[in-house]
Amino acid sequence: MTTTYTIFVLLKALPAWLRLPRDERSRIVDRAFSKALAEHAMAFRYFDAEAFSARASDVALFETTDLRAYYFAMEHLRDSPIFAEPYFEIVDIIPAIEDGYQAFEAAVA
Repeated sequence: MTTTYTIFVLLKALPAWLRLPRDERSRIVDRAFSKALAEHAMAFRYFDAEAFSARASDVALFETTDLRAYYFAMEHLRDSPIFAEPYFEIVDIIPAIEDGYQAFEAAVA
């Protein structure tokens, strides 16, 4: 059985990011994430949270069956201006397995 891992990466936009024009932000994000994700097959979604949370302004969601792929994608992002400038800081990383308890119960039944 293959396990799909979901990793929630909570991010906080820094003032350097907010000072950039929106078209420049889009260019930086597109370049950083397209490189990180192109080389490592995984699902990716991005959520804005700043209107609802003081802790994290954004949430990146990665889904993969290969934790090495996720790790390598994060290394690419760490080398990009997203974190190297830095434009964002990582607030928290929450790895999860959807319905993991069901797999556990089936395994021990």
